Amino acid sequence: MIPEWSLIVAVVLVSLTSLGLLLSRDWRLGIIWLALQYLGVFLLVSRSWSVELAVIKMVAGWMAGAVLGAAITNSPGKEFKATSTSLAEGVFRMLSAGVVALVLVSVVPDSTTWVLRLNAASRWGAFILIGMGLLHLGFTNHPLRITLGLLTVLSGFEILYAAVETSTLVAGLLAVINLGLALVCAYLVLAPGIEEKE
Repeated sequence: MIPEWSLIVAVVLVSLTSLGLLLSRDWRLGIIWLALQYLGVFLLVSRSWSVELAVIKMVAGWMAGAVLGAAITNSPGKEFKATSTSLAEGVFRMLSAGVVALVLVSVVPDSTTWVLRLNAASRWGAFILIGMGLLHLGFTNHPLRITLGLLTVLSGFEILYAAVETSTLVAGLLAVINLGLALVCAYLVLAPGIEEKE
């Protein structure tokens, strides 16, 4: 059984990692933030599922990160170099994250009426991931950034869904969806190089 204090650590971890994904421009840092985020997801899901079943989420997320990293490393394009962000862009992203935090402060306490089986920490973690992932999706049109945003939103959904369904088959299906998103992103990243070779 996961101790109660680890759930608070997990909420702080998913908050920091989702903010790090939003602010970082280097793909290497993005993959590291994603790996740490899946560690927090593991801690939050292990409250509803057995530890053995919750490990599936973490391993699938780490495998998705490995697929993304391998695809970017083998990409012929130069667009994955770290770009410096302007101060105005960083401030705007932080203010946008603050707006999401204000929305969450008003929504999460009232969510006890429609999410009965989840404790407060799991609800906070799930809604933080969904909100920050949707914000991340709104800021980009690059396949890697879109995939990181989708994986963040899906992680939040998985925390909510873990309280409803404890089936091993569903855990496997959600892991396949994570890996499928990473493979689609890998194809989109590598496709221009494949077309040039033909």
